[in-house]
Amino acid sequence: MSTVEHVGGPADPPTPTPEQFLEIDASPEFADLKRTLRSWVFPMTAFFLLWYAVYVLLGAFAHDFMAIKVWGNINVGIFLGVAQIITTFLITGLYVRFANSKLDPKAQAIRDSATVAAAANVSHGNGARA
Repeated sequence: MSTVEHVGGPADPPTPTPEQFLEIDASPEFADLKRTLRSWVFPMTAFFLLWYAVYVLLGAFAHDFMAIKVWGNINVGIFLGVAQIITTFLITGLYVRFANSKLDPKAQAIRDSATVAAAANVSHGNGARA
């Protein structure tokens, strides 16, 4: 993401029309992109929510277990709390890797085909530029 404000000009790619956006939404390529996203996001979300629920339930109902000293003044509760934070960063890193390798190429292919279709519309006088 750029911090420099971009002003439209002749080098900007044409913007697809609303009808073309609806075609993209109904395309098998876009359905595959959504399916790929959901195949990763839903299981990972379920995993993290379950992991977090276990942590909260242990904190609420297993006081003796959470108070067990692991090392010095570090008890199981603190250890699991830090593990929650580490898990969040780990999941974020895994998602970035997944998105870069699986989602971005599919999204770019859809974007490229939409740009070609929009350019054809502009060259035929049927569309507008952004």
